Amino acid sequence: MTKGLRLRYLSFHGPSRKFATIAFGPGLNVIHGASNTGKSFIVDAIDFMLGGKGPLRDIPERVGYDQILLAMETLEGSQFTLMRSTEGGAFRLFDGLHSDKLPEGDGTPLADTHSDRNEENLSANLLARIDLAHKRVRRNKHGDTNSLSFRNLARLVIINEEEIIQQRSPLSDGNYTADTTNTSVFKLLLTGVDDSALATAQPRSPEEQSRNAQLDLLDQLIEHHRRQVKELAGPPDELEAQRERLADSMRSQGELLAVSETEFKNAAARRRDIARRLEEGRDRLTEITALLERFTLLDAHYRSDTDRLRGIEEAGSLFGALGADICPFCGSAPEHHRKAECDFDVDKAVGAAQSEIRKIEVRQSELKQTIATLRKEASSFERRLPSLEDQLASVSGEIDRVVAPNLRQLRTAYRQLADKDGEVREALAIYRGLSDLEQRKAALEREADATGDGSNSPGDVDLASTTADKFSGIVLSTLKAWHFPDIDRVHFEAKTRDLVINGKNRTSFGKGLRAITQAAFTVSLLQYCRQFETPHPGFIVLDSPLLSYREPEGDGDDLSGTDLNAHFFEFLSKLPDDRQVLVVENTDPPGDIQASAQTVKFTKIEGVGRYGYFPNATAPEVGNP
Repeated sequence: MTKGLRLRYLSFHGPSRKFATIAFGPGLNVIHGASNTGKSFIVDAIDFMLGGKGPLRDIPERVGYDQILLAMETLEGSQFTLMRSTEGGAFRLFDGLHSDKLPEGDGTPLADTHSDRNEENLSANLLARIDLAHKRVRRNKHGDTNSLSFRNLARLVIINEEEIIQQRSPLSDGNYTADTTNTSVFKLLLTGVDDSALATAQPRSPEEQSRNAQLDLLDQLIEHHRRQVKELAGPPDELEAQRERLADSMRSQGELLAVSETEFKNAAARRRDIARRLEEGRDRLTEITALLERFTLLDAHYRSDTDRLRGIEEAGSLFGALGADICPFCGSAPEHHRKAECDFDVDKAVGAAQSEIRKIEVRQSELKQTIATLRKEASSFERRLPSLEDQLASVSGEIDRVVAPNLRQLRTAYRQLADKDGEVREALAIYRGLSDLEQRKAALEREADATGDGSNSPGDVDLASTTADKFSGIVLSTLKAWHFPDIDRVHFEAKTRDLVINGKNRTSFGKGLRAITQAAFTVSLLQYCRQFETPHPGFIVLDSPLLSYREPEGDGDDLSGTDLNAHFFEFLSKLPDDRQVLVVENTDPPGDIQASAQTVKFTKIEGVGRYGYFPNATAPEVGNP
């Protein structure tokens, strides 16, 4: 019986979120509809659940989900479910199909990394189910081999929206050192024969080993840079233009910022000056108030002293008018009074009191003038201080409402421009680093070619021409069945490990035709393996194969005026049940395909069809997703 796997359910679960699941069946499955609804995310999640390292794309809709289930079955009927954390790591294997609920129990742990020494890993488990366990594939011309991993197969059956338009061979993932392995895996699927029987070539010289080690390192660095490049805003020329625009914007923004900062400094200086004057005025008014209180008390003392002295003056006058009597000071009777013995002299006392009164009156007059001056000064401050307070409030309000917010806004805008400029500079540095690494790699490869050491040349994999011709024939029949324009011949070129269509290299087409021909390559590989009974995982996933209908690169890349769309889906819909195809597209398939139970449309409209892969978090929960 034919061995193979079939996808059944992909489900996300979270402790406080409604589960999100989608079902797959035998043959053709189609997911189409609006952008940003989770269609391509499904492709990423399937790859992640088949051992992809991730990280899984962190889209807002998946926040709150922490477990993923991928339910599968073999063509023989064995059903199982894989569970993995959204953060990655190891898997757990459970019997049966699970989607709406998490399986009970601990399951069987499976490591996420392939190992040919320990079979308790996902890769070994899946390979065993399709009769590809313990296979080895060549990795260089010396006959060195690696244990076959399911990830070697995954890149040939899961084609995401980026890979489907890449301007390189379907057997290349951009990592030069992996090209030989990828070609060996392709050969294994076409022939069913692995490279276990290969004999290792003669030991390499230290120079060869050093060169190969450098190439390995350069390829790793180049792959790292290419992953970074995928996340950048655009190619170098666009980034340079963006940097020039940013420089102009930063100059203009810098001028506005300088004006605003000057305005802020001037306003702040005015506020400080008014606040200083207000504080000094308040301090002086407080001082005047204290002085007036003290001087008023002193005036009261002056009045008291004057009253006392006038009493003395009046008493002296009365004493003189009363005539002779007992002396109030020495107590002597008039007849016994002796002036020599009594110092009291009424006239002198009255004169002294009058003299002291005059002095006090002078001082009191000066004091009243001082008090009047102070009161006048206090009155002036009492009139001026409210005006200063109003000025301070006005300037502070202007700073708080206008000047400071405008300055903060300009500073924020300038900082954002500076940050963006830094990102662009960093991006350009990545491009320069990638270019430098590629130049160094090319130099080493030329050196290797000159010395006859092509240790990683994909031509080392011997793919028989008869096998390549059979595969090319199936690709040709597939493209004809799809009504690919003017198709009459297809050839598999061993040197480039790619298709030559109507005498033209596949990579020379626009991205739309590269997408559909990449899809033809992938579908034909499945068709070939089933026709000639060679191993294959049994399913393929294609993201955006009909890009020519949506975003063609010019007239030569535009298929919108052809019926390829209809024949593409018609061909896939008639595939036998031992071949499963999942197509993810933005464009709508023909009406009969849309009517299929295995076609799902994401509308992004609540209440119309299915909103998206994940339930609409803002809508009330009604029914299952």
